Amino acid sequence: MINVTRSSMPSFEEYTEEIKDLWDSHWLTNQGVKHRQLQADLEAYLNCPHVTLYTNGHLALENMLAAYDFPKGSEVITTPFTFVSTTHAITRNGLVPVFCDVNDRDYTIDTDKLEALITDKTVAIMPVHVYGNLCDVETIDTIAKRHGLRVFYDAAHAFAVEYKGVSSACFGDASMFSFHATKVFNTIEGGAVCYADDALVEKLDDMKNFGLHGEEGRYIAGNAKMNEFQAAMGICNLRHLDAEIARRKTAADRYRERLSGVPGIRLCAPQKDVKPNYAYFPVVFDGYRYSRDEIFDRLKAVDVTARKYFYPITNSFDCYRDFPTAGADKTPVAAYIADRVLCLPLFAGLETADVDRICDVILG
Repeated sequence: MINVTRSSMPSFEEYTEEIKDLWDSHWLTNQGVKHRQLQADLEAYLNCPHVTLYTNGHLALENMLAAYDFPKGSEVITTPFTFVSTTHAITRNGLVPVFCDVNDRDYTIDTDKLEALITDKTVAIMPVHVYGNLCDVETIDTIAKRHGLRVFYDAAHAFAVEYKGVSSACFGDASMFSFHATKVFNTIEGGAVCYADDALVEKLDDMKNFGLHGEEGRYIAGNAKMNEFQAAMGICNLRHLDAEIARRKTAADRYRERLSGVPGIRLCAPQKDVKPNYAYFPVVFDGYRYSRDEIFDRLKAVDVTARKYFYPITNSFDCYRDFPTAGADKTPVAAYIADRVLCLPLFAGLETADVDRICDVILG
C-alpha cells in the first residue's frame, strides 16, 4: 500500500539517544533543554530573529492573531483554498474572515482581487502558501503598507522554502509553520510562529502558557506548549531535512517527467526565484478522460491513497454560510480547482518504481 504521505523519522537509535537524558532530568515540558535547543536550531536554519514553538500549528495560528489584540468583529482577508484551521483561527479570535479567490497558476491568493475586499473594518491579510507555492509576497506587502494592514502568513506548507534567498519565515509581520507528522519537517505534532518583533517574544511565551507571567495572569489564554519529546524529534529531523527534501525532489521530478504535457492534466509550474520544498504534488484533472474522483477511485483500487486537498473549500462549509463572501460562487477559481485537484503520494521514501506505478494507473 502507498499512502499519500509517510512521516519522516530519524533512526530509532538516534531518537532514543536524543531523549535519553530526559530520564535523568525528568523535565518533560515547560520549555526544557530540548525545547530551547530546537528553537535555537530553527532560528539559525530559517535565518529568522524569533521562533516561538507550539504543540501544534493551529494553536500557533490562533496565538499569532491573538497577540495583536484586534477589536472583535474586525475583518481579516484570507483564502478559502486552505485547510479549515486557517479560517477557524480567525473566527475563534472573534474576527471575520473575508474570502478572496485564488489565482489559477499556483492557487495562492489572487492579489488582483485583494484590494477590492478592503474595508474600514479590515485589519489584516492572512494569505496561505499552498503546496509549498509561495504567495506573491511583494505585491501583498505593497498593498498592506498602502492600507496600513498587518500581514500574517499561513506557511504550514512552506517550511524551508525560500524566495530570492529569503526564508519563507521572514515575510509579513509573522508566519506560522505546521510541524504535523505529515509535513516536510515534523515534530510529531507541533508548530511555530516566526517573526522579527522583539516585543512579541515575551507575550507569545506567556500566551501559550495560560497567559501567565510568573505568578501574574496577564492574558486569558490556553495551554499550547511543545513538550520535550516533540522537540527532540524536531532536533533529529532537522539534521536530515535537506537530504529528505532532495529525495522528495527525485520523486517529484519523476512525476513531472511522466505527467507533463498530457492533455487534460495540469501541473503547477515551478515558481521563478523560489527554492521549493517539494511538500506536495497536486494534479488538476481538467478535461482529462477520467475525472478527479475517477482517478481517486482507480488509485484506491490498487492500494494507493491520494488526497482531495483542498476539498471542499472552507467558505462552502455550513459553519461559514452566513459570513461575508461565503459560498463557492464568490470564489469561482478556488471552487473550480477544489473540484478537480488531487495530491498524489509524495514523501522521501517514495521510490521511482512507486511513482511509475501511480502514473501507469493515471495514464492507463
